[in-house]
Amino acid sequence: MKTKTPSKLEKILSQGHLAVTSECGPPRGSDPAVIAKKANLIKDHVDAINVTDNQTAMTRLCSLASVIHLKLMGLEPILQMVVRDRNRIALQSDILGAASFDIHNILCLSGDHQRFGDCPEAQNVYDIDSMQLISMVRHMRDKGKFVGGDEIDRPPQMFVGAAANPFADPFEIRVPRLAKKIESGAEFIQTQCIYNVDKFEEWMRLVRDRGLHEKVYILAGVTPMKSVGMAKYMKNRVPGMDVPDEIIKRMGSVSKKNQPEEGIKICVETIQRLKEVEGVRGFHIMAIEWEERVPEIVERSGLFPRPNIS
Repeated sequence: MKTKTPSKLEKILSQGHLAVTSECGPPRGSDPAVIAKKANLIKDHVDAINVTDNQTAMTRLCSLASVIHLKLMGLEPILQMVVRDRNRIALQSDILGAASFDIHNILCLSGDHQRFGDCPEAQNVYDIDSMQLISMVRHMRDKGKFVGGDEIDRPPQMFVGAAANPFADPFEIRVPRLAKKIESGAEFIQTQCIYNVDKFEEWMRLVRDRGLHEKVYILAGVTPMKSVGMAKYMKNRVPGMDVPDEIIKRMGSVSKKNQPEEGIKICVETIQRLKEVEGVRGFHIMAIEWEERVPEIVERSGLFPRPNIS
């Protein structure tokens, strides 16, 4: 699993530490202070910060510009890149743009369909899929060549990640799909938010049965819930999400004022349980517009202080 990349995130994982990443959604405008404010809330409690790429197909400040702002703040960013909006020329160009600022982590994604966003009639691209993007980044890094065959002057040095959803249907293809992403060149995985821990543990058992946990670093995704309404929305309206009825019942059993604290408590309990699962190498905390609670989650989960690795 060795690479040439100087990624701090990879160093933490390769040295056997449980990694902690989180993410910032960029603003629907051009003010860099928005992304800086979110990053400052979490920077001392995480090893790297993802910046989403027009998530839910809503137009936002681009991930590339956002991660550059984080890099200039001295932080460790993870560039998210979706294949929905760019062909392979633009994708390679943006990868070089990130590399020119010594950004060393990338998460390769398909992207939410444009019909969910603010431009539902926009033309999608999908010139290549997310697995081909993974392969393309590895080719650019390891071979030092563009996909067209020409040599790259100063190839990108990137630690290459992908997403996995253990809960989407059909369940039986979830592990084979992960295997294909690893075969394409994925080196770390960030999973969908985990609420059904039993099902996630079953997925991890199947991952271990194929030895995949020894070929990739798996970061378990968690998202704290603010309310029972959020829990119901995620269960009923978000594709590929598995929120057990017990979670909804538990959130609804406390007063509205106390639901945010109950959501934090559930998130911390989930992390503590998943720390014991063989093959889980860290956590990706997706606190959607709730970044101020990330430090508390990390501390209460026993994941602080973070390793001091330059």
